Amino acid sequence: MSIGAGIALFAIGAILAFAVNVQVEWVNLDMIGYILMAAGAVIFVIGLVLMARRRSTDTVTRTAVDPVAGERVTRRSTSSTDDTVGL
Repeated sequence: MSIGAGIALFAIGAILAFAVNVQVEWVNLDMIGYILMAAGAVIFVIGLVLMARRRSTDTVTRTAVDPVAGERVTRRSTSSTDDTVGL
């Protein structure tokens, strides 16, 4: 969701900075557009970094009864996939 929000902020900022030719005396729309573009770029990069760092971990727990001792034995195995792309 942060990648989409970053693209949306960047697009809105580009529209305000380059496509709107309205002069308002109490606010500078060009500066607001540039600020939104910068914020969108930062949010986009943060979203990419968080997605690249995301890892998937699966934990499997198996419980069995030891036939000799009659005790319950629990074994856990954890596997993780490394989703980092060239980092």
